[in-house]
Amino acid sequence: MPPYPPPPSERLPQTILHGENSKLPLLSLSPQTSFSSPIYLLSPPYHPFTFPNHARSLNTTFSSPLSSPSPSETHSQSFDSVGDATSSRRSGSPSSPPTADVQQKIDVNPPKGTRDFPPEEMRLRNWLFQNFREVSRLFGFEEVDFPVLESEALFIRKAGEEIRDQLYCFEDRGNRRVALRPELTPSLARLVIQKGKSVSLPLKWFTVGQCWRYERMTRGRRREHYQWNMDIVGVSGVTAEAELIYAIVMFFKRLGITELDVGFKVSSRKVLQEILRCYNIPENLFGNVCIIIDKMGKIALDDVKRELKSTGMSDEAVGQLLEVLSIKSLAKLEEILGSSGEAVADLKQLFSFAEKTGYSEWIQFDASVVRGLAYYTGIVFEGFDREGKLRAICGGGRYDKLLSTFGGDDIPACGFGFGDAIIVELLKEKGLLPELSFQVENIVCSLDPDLQGAAALVASILRGKGQSVDLVLESKPLKWVFKRAAKINACRLILVGTSEWQRSMVAVKILSTGEQYETKLDELD
Repeated sequence: MPPYPPPPSERLPQTILHGENSKLPLLSLSPQTSFSSPIYLLSPPYHPFTFPNHARSLNTTFSSPLSSPSPSETHSQSFDSVGDATSSRRSGSPSSPPTADVQQKIDVNPPKGTRDFPPEEMRLRNWLFQNFREVSRLFGFEEVDFPVLESEALFIRKAGEEIRDQLYCFEDRGNRRVALRPELTPSLARLVIQKGKSVSLPLKWFTVGQCWRYERMTRGRRREHYQWNMDIVGVSGVTAEAELIYAIVMFFKRLGITELDVGFKVSSRKVLQEILRCYNIPENLFGNVCIIIDKMGKIALDDVKRELKSTGMSDEAVGQLLEVLSIKSLAKLEEILGSSGEAVADLKQLFSFAEKTGYSEWIQFDASVVRGLAYYTGIVFEGFDREGKLRAICGGGRYDKLLSTFGGDDIPACGFGFGDAIIVELLKEKGLLPELSFQVENIVCSLDPDLQGAAALVASILRGKGQSVDLVLESKPLKWVFKRAAKINACRLILVGTSEWQRSMVAVKILSTGEQYETKLDELD
């Protein structure tokens, strides 16, 4: 390895200037490209930077496209754009990287569909997550988490699931097929199986974790997002679903969202099962039919009919199925299916619980709700924007048979997923986003460079008492210090001056009132 910085003999004969006034374009580093030797870059202010001669030789590591920019978004040839050029290629499949050009400009934007979280966005995210966690705590749930990187087999279930084609998946260096998790429920199921009888039922677990899906982006829908999940494992009755929906209702209320803003569409997979049973449709086609039904509203109705017929359903069966799916009244459903079936009984019980708990005005029956994941077995629900401007806000249901698909014993379970991006869009729409400014309790400044250590001691004492402190690390004029204090919303300014320090005292100014006083160091709190 050459020394840092590289000696002149190893530098390129020409220096590439960093800045808008440079006549040469800036360097582009693809995240899939690695260098055989280090490259040395200097941060702003924009000084020249150089490369060792041997850095011209490039090698590459495994790559997976993280974005699919449109032609208008493509400013330079990058591996992301090359990786998306072949639409038939799976999102995780390796492809040949382009030849690196050391004179390309670095794209400072995150990959398409992903986000940076600068301080103001991070404050909003933390606020949202705190509400997720507080509601979960109020309902007696414990927090868990799982690896973002999981075995690919965990998410590959039945052909036709949309999520299967949205995986960020690849083969690692140990020749194992892995994937970035697109959802959290399979990971939870894996952990429940792993723990086995070492945990007592029922389990009430929640998670706030990052998920990845290579999908078409719409408002509130990204290729990475954070998701809040609450799951109840070990309860077979619909009281579990009622509790989960109530938790979401309480979350909405905390944020100022009412039943006039959002609602829940509720149905049961058992409704479909009873209809298909009437027409002797094989049970093994049930999952495929659910996936097709979940496309209603997303594709043309004629396309839905064509796909249903392709499963072997007759024209009569398709017509009857679509007629039932158009029902929005539980009483009407009972007229068709009767009151003796499990589907109607479960739904009536759920609505009864909602009425007794006080959130019946939030929910409505809608037979067309089936959810797109194959593992759902009973009650399913979706939160929706009543104005119809946004896609499903959240969704969940019962998945009593999921654990057996991974080799475990079946345990009754239900849960929901709630994404962070869509709720932020809803809060924006309703004007409910909070103003979350940065705030520090104290700003500490020395009035003499020789007292910088004393100022650091004052800051240390306050931090030891649990107070936040912004320590001015350089010699700055008071005008700058006051501007800084205003910027960070400091409550108090503490000045360490020579005469005060000699008396073991500091000067204090309460910035909201302008009150000033001196206090002994050991009395500062």
